[in-house]
Amino acid sequence: MSKNLFTERYSPMYFNTGRLVTKDELETLFEAARWAASSYNEQPWHFIYAGRDQLEQFNALLSVLNEYNQGWASSASVLLVAVAAENLQQTGKPNGYALYDTGQAVAQMVLQASMMGLQGHQMGGFDKEKARKELNIPEGYQPVAAIAIGEPAPLKEIPQEFAERANEKRQRKPLSDFTHQGRF
Repeated sequence: MSKNLFTERYSPMYFNTGRLVTKDELETLFEAARWAASSYNEQPWHFIYAGRDQLEQFNALLSVLNEYNQGWASSASVLLVAVAAENLQQTGKPNGYALYDTGQAVAQMVLQASMMGLQGHQMGGFDKEKARKELNIPEGYQPVAAIAIGEPAPLKEIPQEFAERANEKRQRKPLSDFTHQGRF
């Protein structure tokens, strides 16, 4: 994999509303998630999704986001909520790695999107209880993250209220801040 795959991935603040993700593209994204590693090969992730062309379902997903995220995520081609099964299928015992594994599946999906000329913006800014109700998430499953996917809009087309954040220089901590040889 190219280093650029990681450094060029970003979380857009607005999407090209004239570009919908196709069914085949969406299937490719789900395939990327499907092949993520998981403890005991449980694959605890589930994705509730809707394209902008599925208005009722899309609006239900949009409604669980916080107000700020609704403002820009409404331009996405697809909205998703990633959900993790809390218990192991094999034993029924709690799966202590379900969130980690679901995060890996989402990361692979977002990197695949980047490889396809799309981008994904992952969000913690959503109401998990409202998601449970609106999206019919059963007990034993935990909403983990919301994700907006689409083709990023050119910077000149981003509405003013999101433009400043979209133009911010991306920063990451230096490796020395989070790598520890031998001991923390």
